[in-house]
Parts: sequence; C-alpha cells; structure tokens
Amino acid sequence: MAIVDVNSAKSQVLAALQQHGTECVHVQSPDPDVVLGQPFDPEGFVGGIQHTGDVGATASALRDYGVSCVIAIGESGVELVAQLNAELGTPGNGLSRPNCRRNKYEMILALRDAGLAHAASILSPDADEVIEWAETTAGYPVVLKPVASCGTDNVVACASREQVRAAHKKIMASTDRFGKANKTVLAQGFLEGDEYYVNTVSRNGRHHVVDIWRYYKRRDLASGSFVYDYDEPLAPQDPDSEKLVAYTRQVLDALEIRNGAAHAEVMLTDSGPVLVECAARPGGAHAPDVLRRCFGTYQMDLLALSVAKPDEFDRLPTGALPLLRGVRSVSLINPKDDGVVPSHELMAEIRALPSHAYTSMWHPEARRLPRTVDAATAPGLVYLVSDDPAEILADYQKLRQIEGDYLYDGGSREVRAAGVPA
Repeated sequence: MAIVDVNSAKSQVLAALQQHGTECVHVQSPDPDVVLGQPFDPEGFVGGIQHTGDVGATASALRDYGVSCVIAIGESGVELVAQLNAELGTPGNGLSRPNCRRNKYEMILALRDAGLAHAASILSPDADEVIEWAETTAGYPVVLKPVASCGTDNVVACASREQVRAAHKKIMASTDRFGKANKTVLAQGFLEGDEYYVNTVSRNGRHHVVDIWRYYKRRDLASGSFVYDYDEPLAPQDPDSEKLVAYTRQVLDALEIRNGAAHAEVMLTDSGPVLVECAARPGGAHAPDVLRRCFGTYQMDLLALSVAKPDEFDRLPTGALPLLRGVRSVSLINPKDDGVVPSHELMAEIRALPSHAYTSMWHPEARRLPRTVDAATAPGLVYLVSDDPAEILADYQKLRQIEGDYLYDGGSREVRAAGVPA
C-alpha cells in the first residue's frame, strides 16, 4: 500500500493495515496540511517518497515497491492519490472532474449537474460581487470560506455587507491550511438545519456507511466563525438516518468517489439533506479504541479491510454500524484571549469524570493558547462514554464549567482549584 500524507494519523493507519500483513510506503505531497503536517517519520514504513510534481516519476517509484493501491489520509493528498491510481492502473476515483473532491465550488457544480440538492454558491475574488449576490440572490446571512481548505479554516457567517467585506478581505489576505494563497473566495447561502457527518468506505462504487454523527457547533459572535462544541452519533434506526445515507450515497456517486474512505458533512434542512462539503479521505478519529467500544470497529479498520481483504469487505453489510454504547466527542474550547495549554495535572479533574474515556491534547503543555475560534485553535478533545445519557450530559456540563473557571489560566492557583497538590 502507498499512503499519501499520513500526518498525525500514522499510528492508526499502520496499525489497521499491518494487522492484515500489509506493508506501507509513504508519499509526501508538496503541500501538506500546515496544521497537522509533521516531519516524515520513516519508522513502520518500508520506504518514503517525496513527490515533487512528476506523477509519472512517483508512480514509477511506487511500481518498484509493488504497490497495489494508493490511499489518501490527509486532505492534501486527495488529488495526488487520484492521479497516482490512474497512472498505476490501481483502484481509484474518477477523473472526469479531477478537482471536484478538493475545490468546493467544483464540488457544488458536480452536485448541480447530478440533479442533487446543493447550496447556492458564488466564487469571486471581488467582495462587491459577493455583496451584490448576497443582496439580490441568496439573502443574508451568507457563509464565506476558502475554496480549497479544510476544517473550519476561515469559515465565517456574515449578516451584512460590512461583515462580508471584512471576511472577504481576511480570506484573500491569508493562506489556506496547505500554505497556498487564497486567490478567490467561496460564498454560500446559509443552510438552516442540523448538521451531520457521514463516514463511509467504498470499493468499486459500492458504498459502506460506517457511522453518522451530529455536529453541535457554536458561532463565535465576535468573529462570526464556527467553533466545534461536541459530536454525538446517530443511531442507524433513527428516522433521519435513512435520508442522510441515501443522499450521501448519491453525493459519492456525483463526486466519483468509488474507492477508499470519505467524510461527508451534510445539513438536514426542512426540505431535506444538503451537502456542506465532502472529503475523499477518512474523517478524524483520535481514539480508535473508544470507537471500537462504541461501534465494534471504525472507519480506518474498514478502509484497511477494503484494500487488504476486499472479498471479506464485500461481504459486510453496507448500512451504518449499530451503536453499542452512548458516546460524546467534546472539543475543548479556550474562552480566553490569552490562555495556556493546561498541564497533565490540571487535566486530572476532567480525567476523573465518571464517563471520561479518552483525552487528546493537540499542543504542548504551557504553550500560549489563543481564544478558540476554529478547529485549528482548539486545545484538544475529550471522549465521554456511558450507557447513561444523563451521566454524559452531567460530565459535559462539569467539563465546560472547569474550562470557564480556570483550566486555561495556568499557574499553581488553578492546580489547587482542581484539588491536585501543587
């Protein structure tokens, strides 16, 4: 197997593939995610290749390793993976619209041409053109974002021409998460409803749904940006599950995602599901053991199975996995303009919560931490797992109280406040 831009998911990917005896070669794209990107660590891989732009040369190097498939783990590798699979003749995704799985405007056009519900959209480097479109066509609020970034990078809801102008200027003056200058801005009509994400694994155009989660986000009133609050899974038997699954399968077909993992974000509006965006790579999974406890398996395991033992994968049911235990994935939120990443000792009270199952901190201890305004500025996440929904709710509320009271202040006072000896 060849893996493009493994980033911080290295241990998960290797563990999932190596349980089937699959050896892995790593390919580094020219523009990895600057937030998640890390220096390549060769341990666990049989080799590593730095792609410099010549698809033929990289494919030739992969042939020398006997690679039978190439998969994307990071968003930055999505387009390169499709090109390499096409060059190698290995299972991949369609290339009739080669940019539609990264460029969000091309994504909307693919849905439009397939006759699927989609958000009203305009792509423009001119703020005045966006304002005119908002005031004559879409109506406020509108959402502005980079056209090919990921996460909640510079995603801003705007309710006035002044806010549009400010957000447009900020996006155009910045680079995206892959270090590329934003040369235009995507504006979309605001979608009212409940937002979900659907994780899938496909093989030869047959789509297996892994799990469905509902996003709960906060809108930062000062900046208009969106902050992840928590996610909870939707049971397969929920009436909304069937609508989301049927629509997501159509989206995958429209985007020619035929092989590999996908992570589709879908708004369930009054008129039905509407795509926010769809990534042709796995969703973020920071706690495989927790997900296995709650679902029996998880997306990376099924992705590995699809490429290592395709016949076994094809025999699996294609519907969403049953939910075995209640779970809430809580994004940590620093409410302070100048916070500090809490120490292990300061996190003790959160780890002591009855339903606490896992914590992942994304920055080194004692590092200065800005106020959380998007995914990149979140301190980390916590998984709460219990058979009792009331216990999860109580622990979530306690966690938010700890955050607001002292968690990101730093210093011995906060350690004592947590009941931990200084």
